[in-house]
Amino acid sequence: MPSWQDAGLGTMKRVALWLVSEVREGNTFTKEELREAFPGVSQVDRRMRDLRDFGWLIATNREDASLDSHEQRFVKPGDPVWEPGRATRKTGTTAIGAGRRREVLARDRNMCRSCGITPGETYAGTHEAAQLDIARREVVKPDGIKATELVTECKRCRLGGRSLTADLGKVLKETATLDSIERKVLSGWVAADQRQFSLLEQIWSDYRSLPEESRAQLRAELGLS
Repeated sequence: MPSWQDAGLGTMKRVALWLVSEVREGNTFTKEELREAFPGVSQVDRRMRDLRDFGWLIATNREDASLDSHEQRFVKPGDPVWEPGRATRKTGTTAIGAGRRREVLARDRNMCRSCGITPGETYAGTHEAAQLDIARREVVKPDGIKATELVTECKRCRLGGRSLTADLGKVLKETATLDSIERKVLSGWVAADQRQFSLLEQIWSDYRSLPEESRAQLRAELGLS
């Protein structure tokens, strides 16, 4: 790898190299440390954020509650942008402006299209309140062409979040409340170790996870305004 101190490289490439060689994967750093590493370099914070468009995971306290407001964590490197041809911005990864962000949130009814949670609502079994963000989702169109569309997701669905502890006692207690028919259905699912969703249920699930542009196409197909 080239040196992150090579002034002949662009700022984004140098920041990527600094994260890999100096911060190292999984460790935290502060904005002050970033600016000290690149004295006199304008918009170094923005160039670091640009790395997210190339698959780099850099968490703030919005995604990682263990971080202070001034800290960030280098979670995982993405494309090696310092290599020739690897720093070309991918289609659909231009910055999302505030106006566009509000538009997508409104169209998605201010809810995570993956899990259905709304901002401020707490995740089951935790005291963690949901925060929504805009994600880019690849959609395969009917003609087979892939497109990238914007969709609302909570930080947990977008970045994986922290793992939760399973509660067997809760599951057993809830199972005991089932009537005989529900218990028989559940027994079948458990015996097969899978649940067979009806085609209608699967279409509904797939519809809910689509970005708004694609949801609109299905509404039109159904004759809905």
